[in-house]
Amino acid sequence: MFTVIVTLDVIPDRIDEFLDGLHRNARATLADEPGCLRFDVHRVADAPGRFMLYELYASERAFYDEHRAAPHYAAWRAVADRCVVPGSHVNTFATPAFPEDIPENAPRTDGNA
Repeated sequence: MFTVIVTLDVIPDRIDEFLDGLHRNARATLADEPGCLRFDVHRVADAPGRFMLYELYASERAFYDEHRAAPHYAAWRAVADRCVVPGSHVNTFATPAFPEDIPENAPRTDGNA
């Protein structure tokens, strides 16, 4: 498993555009990329222009090769280029210390692998 934690600040008068683009990207990532296990979007409570994303992928390849090559990712990058405060976007890459405890790692019960 491979984790991506993103922190970024959004230009105040572009928050609506940003949220729309981010929501589309998150939904498409979860729907179209089997290697994406989780894509959570958080807005910092005391800084409404700051966002944090928690993305969990089955592997580094699922993130670097599949996610970044997806058509919706290119659309997301265009939105981010217009809306994110330059220099504020920080990606932190990690791996779960206890992957067996992550609910997404549990066997699925819906008949899908």
